[in-house]
Amino acid sequence: MGYLDKKLAIEGDPLRELDFPKEFAELRLTSMGPLGDTLADFENASVEVFGGIVGELVKARIYRYKRRRQNKISAIVSEVLEPSPHRISGPCPYFGPCSGCQWQHISYEHQLELKRNIVKTIFEDYPTLSGIPVSDTHPGPEPFNYRNHARFTVRFGGQLGFSNRITRRFVKINECMLMDPKINDFLSKLQENASETTNLSVRVGANTDDYLIQPKLEEPRIDFETGQKWYIEKIMDRKFRVASPSFFQVNTKQAEFMIGMVGDKLSLKGNEILVDAYAGVGVFAALLASRVSKVIAIEESKAAVGDALFGMKDLNNIDYVEGKTEEILKDLKDQIDIIILDPPRTGCHPDAIESVISSKATKLAYVSCDPPSLARDLDKLVQQGYKIDTVTPIDMFPQTYHIECVTTLSLDG
Repeated sequence: MGYLDKKLAIEGDPLRELDFPKEFAELRLTSMGPLGDTLADFENASVEVFGGIVGELVKARIYRYKRRRQNKISAIVSEVLEPSPHRISGPCPYFGPCSGCQWQHISYEHQLELKRNIVKTIFEDYPTLSGIPVSDTHPGPEPFNYRNHARFTVRFGGQLGFSNRITRRFVKINECMLMDPKINDFLSKLQENASETTNLSVRVGANTDDYLIQPKLEEPRIDFETGQKWYIEKIMDRKFRVASPSFFQVNTKQAEFMIGMVGDKLSLKGNEILVDAYAGVGVFAALLASRVSKVIAIEESKAAVGDALFGMKDLNNIDYVEGKTEEILKDLKDQIDIIILDPPRTGCHPDAIESVISSKATKLAYVSCDPPSLARDLDKLVQQGYKIDTVTPIDMFPQTYHIECVTTLSLDG
């Protein structure tokens, strides 16, 4: 059985012939690695293997290279000798040479199971979290064509594509199966016409006809507007402005589900004061404002605060504060009932966690895209009296190893 229609087999290898010597090894894949790859024993060390599934026996091409002045070894599956029952043929013709998807060769049902198990395994490293029930991963309604944001690399006179994480080889992409069809439509029109830049961002409204393309392009063959400062997206019938620097969830449909789930799991009664920390453009704040007495939203990005204020003119029970959560939260005078934490991948600043504990908020919702930083912060909260009520992985990023996870907590006693 060849690997992924033999796109990475010895004959017709799309990776440049002179980049790496052709070296192969037979490997038994033993466990999951931190970047969604599998791990195998090789030369008395553990090597990451792209394109495998735990338990398989594979023939893999070995890549030796330097990153940040350190010698590295990685591998890419060339041939599957003993396939997993969860293996499928990845539908994308670029899968393999393009490493943006890590799991297209894994059945979607097993992807969901793997994501739940990753959360459980990371929790097991902490005595406070060991044995905590983790719900089944909530599946994406669309395993493909869900992304509302693409960041393309531009090379070779205007070609748009992506660079392989291991080989650093550029791969021209004419259609990405993860992207909203509107992004692929723009891609077809921009392909070969974007030589003015080396990187190009395309963002589209999944629920609107609006879009943003940055940077502005002067190419006369492009007959549509580029260089927009923001675009408009709609979630639960409310419009949000999203500026180019502002964060917004890449999967609009799953974001809608997640926001509704957080509101329901917090059992809002209408008389609470809620803090939306790391608030971004104010999605949680705006959509939950009608279900509480007051919202205090905290966000350090000036662009995101501007977007939020633009979209909240009709809401009079939201205070939007520009600043770092760890600096603002500790000085709030209100008696906080509920805190929503939605930090970046690195998790909460230690001072922010201390401020949450000091606030004695009775309920918390922690939204995380990084299970290790989530577990680290939950451990601190549990040690200081919070009890974990629910843990729900959400598949915000199908075909990849990335996991969104919502954890709700209550103050014990």
